[in-house]
Amino acid sequence: MSSSVATTRVLEADDLPAALEVLDRDPIANAFVAARVAVAGLDHWRLGGEMWGWFDNGRLDALCYAGANLVPLSAGPEAVQAFAERARRAGRRCSSIVGPAEATGLLWSLLEPSWGPAREVRANQPLMATWEPSAEIAPDPRVRRVRRDEMDLLLPACVAMFTEEVGISPLAGDGGLLYRARVAELVGTGRAFARFEAGRVVFKAEIGAATSRACQIQGVWVAPGHRGRGLSKGGMAAVVEHALNEVAPVVSLYVNDFNTAARASYRRVGFSEVGTFMSVLF
Repeated sequence: MSSSVATTRVLEADDLPAALEVLDRDPIANAFVAARVAVAGLDHWRLGGEMWGWFDNGRLDALCYAGANLVPLSAGPEAVQAFAERARRAGRRCSSIVGPAEATGLLWSLLEPSWGPAREVRANQPLMATWEPSAEIAPDPRVRRVRRDEMDLLLPACVAMFTEEVGISPLAGDGGLLYRARVAELVGTGRAFARFEAGRVVFKAEIGAATSRACQIQGVWVAPGHRGRGLSKGGMAAVVEHALNEVAPVVSLYVNDFNTAARASYRRVGFSEVGTFMSVLF
């Protein structure tokens, strides 16, 4: 009588085909990590962290990205338990745990006794997606790709959005070197979009992760003095149209459940809820 043998280890280059197979099970939920793997493979330095794999009888069945974020993917209870044990031994190196709510919630319950308390837990973040341009909202024709020479105009808006959303400034620690580099990468790859008025950003959003199967919008922001004018609806319709035409066949994002105005706006642009994420912020 044979019994199931489960193991977990850091993945190496030879594991890439199996890892891609796991990521491909849910292209929408896995877009953030899949996009990094598409560019960097499983090389730890280029990936910005380790990829842990959980094997059941020798077959790779679940993943956990361990970098600036800890992200469990396609992970059932046994895999989450194994990832939690590895994370506990390594000690906390991440600034957040984020991913599908069920696995992330279980992972946090196992890590909280040694890693807690968290600065904030967002247990219910609807994951939304759309496969077609909005039938209701016309794209804002003034929303366009940000040019490289407009980085200094975009960056303050990005910092304001991040600080408002996360509760801390992205300029803390290294003075913003890594954050500025990330914004520059999005601008350089044509994935940063904005509407400018009088030389200032009044709406912005980025396609933060992209694969051939799905992409994910992030950093949606309207300047405080311009809120209530409907800029986010037309702006998002424009970004979605760009993304569907040029990047991937499905566009996704996740949003805080308490942000009812944003959720309603995204629904009008054509998004529907396809899952739930959870974030634990340190």
